[in-house]
Amino acid sequence: MTLFFLASAPVVLLLLFIYLKDKYDKEPFIQVFKILFFGMLTPIPVILIGFILEAFEPAFNFGHYDKIFWDSFIVAALIEETFKFLVIYLFIWNNKAFDEEFDGIVYAMFASMGFALVENFLYVFQSGTSVAILRAFTAVPAHAMFAITMGYFFGLAKFSKEREGGLLMSSLFFPILLHGFYDFILMSENNLLLLIFIPLMIFMIILSFKLMKKHAEISKFNPKNQKMTDNTEL
Repeated sequence: MTLFFLASAPVVLLLLFIYLKDKYDKEPFIQVFKILFFGMLTPIPVILIGFILEAFEPAFNFGHYDKIFWDSFIVAALIEETFKFLVIYLFIWNNKAFDEEFDGIVYAMFASMGFALVENFLYVFQSGTSVAILRAFTAVPAHAMFAITMGYFFGLAKFSKEREGGLLMSSLFFPILLHGFYDFILMSENNLLLLIFIPLMIFMIILSFKLMKKHAEISKFNPKNQKMTDNTEL
């Protein structure tokens, strides 16, 4: 029971945080939990594709850092972020509940936390309390920050028809980049690279709050923007 709590608590707290952060027009519970559920299914194809890619690895004759790059940017970042992206694109893009930019962040977060919850259970029940505590302050928040980056561009894409394609690509590219770099640092076990880890986490935290603030400010449900619209109509 303790391990269950330790594995799920950081995910639940982050989901509550983002849901409360969406203060102007909250998403329907049924929609966010649907995305959470589909996010929880994404580890299945991620693991299967990982096994397939692993079978081809001997043909590439990887060096040490080549293998780390492959595992961090391709096997982990590219595949995981792609399936998270597919969840929100397939189930939310044309949904009427997706009616402001901030919603992109909310739904990306629920998809990502669905994945993180299952991944956390797998690691924590295998390795115990110390791993649960470590992941509560590293891997789970990192998944949340990748999601905020994805959701930021995803929200912009929905309401920027002229730039839709490029913004959708950005909503996938930048989370992959951050995720890959994060994993590469940890997998390398290189002391010099590990010095970058804490600055990277601080950078992602600052970036995440800035991106959320930007979408909150431009929300059409923000009272300030509604007042501006009313004044324009007058």
